[in-house]
Amino acid sequence: MAVLARIALFGCALLAWPLAGAAGFLEKEVVFSEAEIQASLAKAKPQQISYGGLITVALNEPPRISLDSPDGRAGIATSLDVDVQGNPPPPTIRIDVAGRSGIRYDDRSKAFFLEKPVIDSVTSPTLGKEVSPAVRIAAAQLLASYFKTKPVYVLREDGPPQEAMARWLLKSVRIEPGRVVAVLSPI
Repeated sequence: MAVLARIALFGCALLAWPLAGAAGFLEKEVVFSEAEIQASLAKAKPQQISYGGLITVALNEPPRISLDSPDGRAGIATSLDVDVQGNPPPPTIRIDVAGRSGIRYDDRSKAFFLEKPVIDSVTSPTLGKEVSPAVRIAAAQLLASYFKTKPVYVLREDGPPQEAMARWLLKSVRIEPGRVVAVLSPI
């Protein structure tokens, strides 16, 4: 009986071997690129946050995402428009923001989101090199809010078979240079 069980287990392992690919035993990888993430963000609408009617920070164009960071996080670069209320109102101030973010998978929406953005720099040509800490905090809050509601990639039910499978078997997700890798595993 034990011999039959070993033969059956060996046969199952041989049948599953081609599915393993570059991933671990019985694992499969689904990969999406920086260009696919950028295309997904291009569909998102602008977003803004108002602070007590005194300051409004707006993200009018989608952030640019890069997947070349050696620390396994996505790079973020964008420009924000800051409006300060007053009489007369000063002109809109453009600030440039650079930072990094991790990635997470939300099983309910079957989508990937950038999470916990960290702002590395906030600069403005009109305000000088480093902008005030309040504007830096507002930029971080706006980006966190933006990425919480804007998926960078959604697994489609009508997509390739790998995506349909990933909707149910996702084990982990990581950022590698130039791509995001979702690892699928039945166990």
